[in-house]
Amino acid sequence: MNQLNEFKDTIPVRKEEQLNEERLLEFLHSHFELNNDQLEIRQFGAGHSNLTYEIKVGNWEAVLRRPPLGPVAPKAHDMEREHSILRDLHSLFPFAPKPYAFSNDESIVGSQFYIMERKRGFVYDTSFPKEIVINDEFYRAISEEMVDTLVTLHEVDYNGTKLQELSHPVGFLERQVHGWIGRYVRAKTDDIKGVEELTTWLATNIPISPNSTIIHYDYKLNNAMFSFDSPTKMVGLFDWEMTTIGDPLADVGAALSYWIQDDDPELLKLGLGKQSVTATKGFYSRKEFVERYARKSGRDLANIDYYITFAYFKLATICQQIYYRYKQGQTNDPRFANFHIFVSTLITHALQSRKGS
Repeated sequence: MNQLNEFKDTIPVRKEEQLNEERLLEFLHSHFELNNDQLEIRQFGAGHSNLTYEIKVGNWEAVLRRPPLGPVAPKAHDMEREHSILRDLHSLFPFAPKPYAFSNDESIVGSQFYIMERKRGFVYDTSFPKEIVINDEFYRAISEEMVDTLVTLHEVDYNGTKLQELSHPVGFLERQVHGWIGRYVRAKTDDIKGVEELTTWLATNIPISPNSTIIHYDYKLNNAMFSFDSPTKMVGLFDWEMTTIGDPLADVGAALSYWIQDDDPELLKLGLGKQSVTATKGFYSRKEFVERYARKSGRDLANIDYYITFAYFKLATICQQIYYRYKQGQTNDPRFANFHIFVSTLITHALQSRKGS
């Protein structure tokens, strides 16, 4: 067990993403009862958008989350909104981390930020930790846990929460489709074949939504954390920035756009670098994911192809926004240099995901 507790899920802070340690330590002492030990900061390195740090003072530890460097899109990366959502959601859905403090004072770390609890466990992304034994049974159990936790989230009663005040579920899907098309246009850099055909199809084939639920809207394996003691049981779910009340099938579609399977094209598997572990044989296929969700939730997923197609376009737009920031010199992160190729791959895959295509 000691070996598991030493499992490292952080990296040294990237040079261009360092924090003002003196100002941050002053803030921490004003909000928490801490000793006089040195502030230690490490970074969670897997994300491509918001910046997340592990902060420690002696035995006290927490996580700091802030927007990415440079200008950001209007209403995007709203740390105050995310902090407010978590305050209510944590007690209703304990996989959500407990928030501790929020600050709008940009003189501390260069932007607004919030601090939340530090959860411990495994995060599965492109490989598995050497500390655990993996086999087909393990892959299936992880798959089932991901589906079942999503069903559980969609069953949470949001009435009376801050999320209800911040959300507008009526017309959600229509706003999403037209909104993401607009975001793509504003972040456009290269002419990519198929974009006009895809956006026209999305805008003219919007299905009728089922009853609204809480949706995470960035639900994927590397946003989940699994127990050291029971490595197929989830203990944490992160990145609640896009959470709202809306169409639960949009949440399923988003999850499936990240769920790479073993027979996917190589460009889809490797577009963000290393291949996701979900592409390993033994994990659920997207079809199995859909079937289990439908069985567990009781929802009709007859139109799921539309939601998957839209999710690929939405993911393409997110990658395009990141690539736009790279092209504008707002970030120098070399991981983003070829994102335009992945955007093109996602557009092509979205077109192929339409029913009958």
